[in-house]
Amino acid sequence: MVRALCGLLLWTSLACGQPPSDADAAAMIERARAKALAYEHSLPDFVCTEVVRRYSQSAPTVGYNFRGGVDPAAPAKSSWIPTDKLTVILTFFQQKEEHKLIAIDGKPTDRKYDGLTGGVGAGEFGGTLESIFDPSSQTAFYWKSWKEVRKHRAAIYAYRVETAHSRFVVIDGEPGKTHQGVAGFHGDLEIDNETGELLRFTYLVDDIPKNVKLDHTSTTVDYDFADVGGRRYPLPAHSISEIYSPRLSVRTETEFHEYRKFSSDSVIKFGDGK
Repeated sequence: MVRALCGLLLWTSLACGQPPSDADAAAMIERARAKALAYEHSLPDFVCTEVVRRYSQSAPTVGYNFRGGVDPAAPAKSSWIPTDKLTVILTFFQQKEEHKLIAIDGKPTDRKYDGLTGGVGAGEFGGTLESIFDPSSQTAFYWKSWKEVRKHRAAIYAYRVETAHSRFVVIDGEPGKTHQGVAGFHGDLEIDNETGELLRFTYLVDDIPKNVKLDHTSTTVDYDFADVGGRRYPLPAHSISEIYSPRLSVRTETEFHEYRKFSSDSVIKFGDGK
């Protein structure tokens, strides 16, 4: 009876949008931390297909200055021009990612993924989550609200990692001619209230070093459950990244399809890149 009453009170609190107590909010973050830090090691070896649509645009509207105090979460609006569509086979083996580019705009290619210029995705399979939840990052978390995400009740938290404790590296330039530096970052986390699983996270980079010729960079990653070898795992379903520079800005939209268990005789098939 007491358990049922507690459950009813919790349900009422969620339904009414009431914030959790400080203790409950902290407990939820610790549950999400445990999930995030164990995430890479909890995943099986697998293969999936990435479909990466890339866009570009000229410099933002005249007068808009990301470094000048304008809200970087609302960059200047202008038309994104399609650049290309990449079909990539992603192999996750022994907690390491490997990408093989197999097609550009639907045509087979021998080009190397590592030699691509422009935006490409990385960190969706645990690297960024670890940098957020690692205690050494001294991340500050702030409860914001409740939200319904794909029929899951999610707690929304804002977070911030200061540059002094960050391991996040921003890179500008082409292979062999790059500039890089460490930057802080912040964003939102959407955490499943029942399981502590991450349903979505965002990050926006703060205080980009002046030697890196970027004005603003941000990423959103959505997770969903996918079957791998007869078991369901929370895996990236979709991500969007935007990088703004004084000369050219790029947008990358990535979809993850066809998750399957990796084996030594896995066959890479050229799909339609739907």
